[in-house]
Amino acid sequence: MPDAEFATLASTPNTKERIVSLTWHKDIPVWDAGKLRIVGGTEKGILDSRYADIEEGSAVPCNWYRAERDGAVVGYGWVDVNWGEAEILLATSDGAQGSGVGSFILEQLDDEARRMGLAYIYNVVRPTHPQGDKVAAWLAKRGFEKNPDGRLTRQVGKALTS
Repeated sequence: MPDAEFATLASTPNTKERIVSLTWHKDIPVWDAGKLRIVGGTEKGILDSRYADIEEGSAVPCNWYRAERDGAVVGYGWVDVNWGEAEILLATSDGAQGSGVGSFILEQLDDEARRMGLAYIYNVVRPTHPQGDKVAAWLAKRGFEKNPDGRLTRQVGKALTS
């Protein structure tokens, strides 16, 4: 997919509604300083702890994408095809949380899964996640349903509610 620019409407409890211009880019699957800062630097228990141990310049699996605002990386997403469904990961920089960047990344990952011909996207919130209930509620608000195996699943293309 060629790089593309999108505008999304974002509102947070702390700011008035505003247009945030974000760009979405297919990223090379190599561990770099941005991935280390945003993905590898997450609080313990949020993501797989192995992310913190990856050496810069190492190849990483999956299809990686990055979100930028004014040329600065504000988040990452990845898609991995697993049994015909898209497992997704999304992470935003600390300063971008609550600004609509996560919703933007989720919409783009959904679109990537649709382009791959997949019917469902899913995420697994680790039981060690310090805000796991909050993240699960955020995903549920965006159409994800909890499965008996712990995965939160949504049909690709299902409209987001927020």
